[in-house]
Amino acid sequence: MPRFNLLNLPLLGRLFRWRWGRLVFQIGLLLIAALMLYDGFTGPPFPPENIATVVTWVHYRGIIVFGFLLLGNIFCMSCPFTIPRTLAKKWAVQGRRWPAALRNKWLAIGLLFLFFFLYEWLDLWASPWLTAWIIVAYFIASFVLEMVFSESAFCKYVCPLGTFNYVSSTISPFQISVADRNVCQTCVGKECLNGRSSIPGQPITRGSGNVLRLDDIQVLGCGTELFAPQMQSNLDCTLCLDCARACPHENVVLGLRPPLAELRRDAWPKRWDVSFLVLIFAFASIGNAFGMVPPVFTLEVWLGNLLDTTNEFFPLLIIFGVVMLLLPVGLGTAAAWLSRAASPHQAEPLQHTLARYAPAFAPLAFAIWLAHYGGFHFLSSAGTLVPVLQNFVQDHGYLWLGEPDWTWGALVPLTWLDGLELGVVLVGLMASLYVLGERGKLAADGRPAALMAQLPWLLLLVGLAWTAVWIFFLPMEMRGTPFAG
Repeated sequence: MPRFNLLNLPLLGRLFRWRWGRLVFQIGLLLIAALMLYDGFTGPPFPPENIATVVTWVHYRGIIVFGFLLLGNIFCMSCPFTIPRTLAKKWAVQGRRWPAALRNKWLAIGLLFLFFFLYEWLDLWASPWLTAWIIVAYFIASFVLEMVFSESAFCKYVCPLGTFNYVSSTISPFQISVADRNVCQTCVGKECLNGRSSIPGQPITRGSGNVLRLDDIQVLGCGTELFAPQMQSNLDCTLCLDCARACPHENVVLGLRPPLAELRRDAWPKRWDVSFLVLIFAFASIGNAFGMVPPVFTLEVWLGNLLDTTNEFFPLLIIFGVVMLLLPVGLGTAAAWLSRAASPHQAEPLQHTLARYAPAFAPLAFAIWLAHYGGFHFLSSAGTLVPVLQNFVQDHGYLWLGEPDWTWGALVPLTWLDGLELGVVLVGLMASLYVLGERGKLAADGRPAALMAQLPWLLLLVGLAWTAVWIFFLPMEMRGTPFAG
């Protein structure tokens, strides 16, 4: 059992365990989403003055990356898109399963890439209207998939935000586990997974083929079908805590774990899709930042001339495809091949070698996202929400927040940003190198060849960190704020 269980705290723990505890957080974000939709569709088209663009592209991204460091997947825990889940389950086709061919991360990887590409190509950060429609699309997609499939397929296999959050949460300090595994072994209903019936003593069996009335379910079980006593990873965990609410024995805990514990051990399945997800997540961190610095515009023009087109669709598609897909897949595969050739395990499948070392990229990747979203965009622009709200209230005939003061912006002096970003990336690199060494020991068997097996990955990590620092020290667009050029 973890030494510290967040669910044992007097007030917060009781709120988390309460049947409607998650709904409290969800309603808060739902109200914010409603405000963003209203201003996105009816408010000023200038993005730095619109709640939809400022909250989405500055505050949301900055807050969640800091949230991962403090607690974990706080957005998925409070996700307003899943509020209609209960209503959707009432109309659901019971027993329908997500297609077996799609029960992996390939679709999620494709949609994550599409999201980053559309963000750049359509300038989503500059369009309150498009930003609002993205929010609407999320509500519709979540509701429809919850209604059609028995599990939360949208969260586990589709949602780009969830995919981003899952990988980020692997560095988080808290993880779902259980206090006593013996209790789980004798548990009949497995309510943490299946849900708790409102009829005492009647267990709910997932996949039994029985059509259950909504009134028969008191608390839904884990939507992504994770079994609490077997959990070793935060991957696929939305931190909804339905498992803790459903458990009749109060045996589920949200425990503090040692730093990087998940990444140091074999906690992930040895699958191509999971390994490439982490690598693509890492390379997307520099690809997303690269889209905001001068060299990308020069490269776009060169590719446009080469393709004889003035439409930036194809140049951007090539740039993002190379950086976010071709490089992580190609370099990751090559590193795995070289690593296997230099290791004592030359007969093992290549995907096992890749799976052994891919987790080492998670700390550095998260550090780059933290430096970019949390350091550059959030710390430089979080204060802009004040004049945006003042402007919103004033536009609706009220002055109780005063005249908009557009001098609000940075939370720290802008001269600090380069140093902060550099420091965060270096800490991430050191953490990744530590994980690399620890995972190398899993296969070392005491033989020196394991050191050579780690060399390709060390070079990739250092190269990724150097590229991130190079990009961060270039002039970067401060998008979605009054300071944007």
